[in-house]
Amino acid sequence: MTPHAPSYYAATARPFAEQPALAGDVTADVVVVGGGFTGLSAALHAAEAGFSVILVEANRIGWGASGRNGGQMIPGMRWGPLELDEKFGTNHARALVSLANEAGTRVRERIARHSIRCALRQGHFHAACRPTHLYHMRRELDWLERNLGYEGGRIVPAADLGEYVASPIYHGGFYDRNGGHLHPLNYALGLAQAALDAGVRIFESTPAQDVDHRGPVAVTTPRGRITARFGVLACDAFMGSIDKRLGRMTMPVANYNVATAPLSPDEAAALIPSGAAVSDSKFVLNYYRISADNRLIFGGGEKYTPTPPRDIPAFVRHYLEQVFPQLQGVAIDYAWGGLVGVTFNRLPDFGRRGDCFYAHGWSGHGVLLTTLAGELVADAMRGHAERFDLLASLPKRPFPGGPLLRHPLYVLGMLWFALKDRL
Repeated sequence: MTPHAPSYYAATARPFAEQPALAGDVTADVVVVGGGFTGLSAALHAAEAGFSVILVEANRIGWGASGRNGGQMIPGMRWGPLELDEKFGTNHARALVSLANEAGTRVRERIARHSIRCALRQGHFHAACRPTHLYHMRRELDWLERNLGYEGGRIVPAADLGEYVASPIYHGGFYDRNGGHLHPLNYALGLAQAALDAGVRIFESTPAQDVDHRGPVAVTTPRGRITARFGVLACDAFMGSIDKRLGRMTMPVANYNVATAPLSPDEAAALIPSGAAVSDSKFVLNYYRISADNRLIFGGGEKYTPTPPRDIPAFVRHYLEQVFPQLQGVAIDYAWGGLVGVTFNRLPDFGRRGDCFYAHGWSGHGVLLTTLAGELVADAMRGHAERFDLLASLPKRPFPGGPLLRHPLYVLGMLWFALKDRL
C-alpha cells in the first residue's frame, strides 16, 4: 500500500484503519473511483440516500490533493462574480455564485454532523498585491452585496492591513468570514469514517484500470470488477489515467508547501492577527495560514514539470521570505508537494457520460467545492439534476496541442502569467 506523502498532515493525521484491496467481482448501486473529497462526499451522500455504494482508491484515502493541499477554504470559484456576470449575465451569474457559496455551509455541516476533528477555523483574507487589485475586490464585494445580500465581507484598506496579516508587500485586501481553513487530511479521513458508518464499502490499494460507462457501469481493477448502475469519476489530476478524453480537460500542476517549526503563540498571532487563511491576488499565488500548533503552513510557486525541485524547502522559502521578511532563516520541519488538476479556463469541469458522472479540475478551489460537488452528483442520481446541470453548463475546452504539444503550450502560457505577476 502506497503511504501518504511525508507531510505535516500525514505526521498529524488521526487514526484511520487501512481498508482492504478489492478481490473478486462485486456489484452495487454506485461505484466511486477516487478517495478524495469529491469521491468521499459523493459516496457518503449516495449512501445516506439509500444507495449501496463501493468506493475504490488506488492508494490510501486522501492520498492525492485532498490530503496535501493548503487547507484553504476559499469561497466561490476561480472566476469572481464580475467575470461570471460579464460572461453569462446577472441572473445566471447570481445562480452560479449562490450555488458555489453553499459549499462552505456544506463543509461545516459535515464537520459538525460527524464530529470531524480537523482544526476548523473561520475567515479567509484575499491580499491585494496591487492597488488595482483592491479596487477590483471592492467592485466584487459591491456586486455580492447588491445581488445576493451577501454578509460577512469587508474591504480592508492598506492602513488596516496589520490587523489581518503582517506583510509589507500588500495594498489591503478582502476579508470574508465565510471562508476559513482546516486540516485537509483529517477532513478526508473524517468523511471516510462517516462513509463507512453509512454502509459504504471502501477498498484501498485498488486502482481502476478501465471504466466502461455504456451501462451498466463496470470498473475493472487488478483483482476484481465492480458492476453498478451509476459511476462517479473523482480523480482530478489523475483523471487521464482512466479516461484519456477527460484527462485532456485538465493539466496536472505541481504545488509545494512547507510547515515551519512551531512558533510561539505571540509570534503566530503577530503574523496573522486575524487567524484567517490568506491567499494573495497573484496569478501564481502564495497561500498560507497558522496551524493548530502554531506553525506557518505556506505554499508558494508552481512547477510545470512532474520532477520536484531538488530542495523543496529552499524552493518555497524564497516565496515565504518575500511575504514575511521577519521570518528569514526560520526552521522548516516539513516540506511536501502534490498535483492539482487545472482546467484551461480554471473553472471546474462537471458532466456525465451515460450513467457515469464526473467532477474535476478544481484549479486551486477544491477544499469547499468538492464536498458540494459530491452531493450534487448523488442528487443527480436520484433524479434531481438541476443544480448539477447548472455547473455542468460552465464553458469547457480541452487543452490545445494534442498529446505531444499540450504540455509545452501550457508551460509557455503559465510562464507568461507568472511574468505578468512580476511586471
